Amino acid sequence: MAERRKSTHSRKAGTRKTTRKASPKRWSQRVTRESDALDLKRGVFKQTSAKKIAVSLKRSAERSSRRKGGAYRSALSMLTFYINRAGKTLPKTQRTRLERAKAELKHQFGRE
Repeated sequence: MAERRKSTHSRKAGTRKTTRKASPKRWSQRVTRESDALDLKRGVFKQTSAKKIAVSLKRSAERSSRRKGGAYRSALSMLTFYINRAGKTLPKTQRTRLERAKAELKHQFGRE
């Protein structure tokens, strides 16, 4: 049997320095609120109409001067991000409404 070598470095348990900050509890919420791509209207994804959601996203994307890509791409990315991050906790009715908002967004930008 091979012997295990002991490390020549001794370190006391619990003395490790941590340089990382504790991550915020809801980082995805922070992204939707403080994204460099878009300044979203408050509660945009909670609206009752897919068309209203699409119009609001389009307006935010077109007004943003900080986005890196095109307006359509930024708006669709933010909508997809919200749907993906909500995951299984997103109610079926709201998920359906947001999926319809994707189609409406394509229509708004003339990309059918």
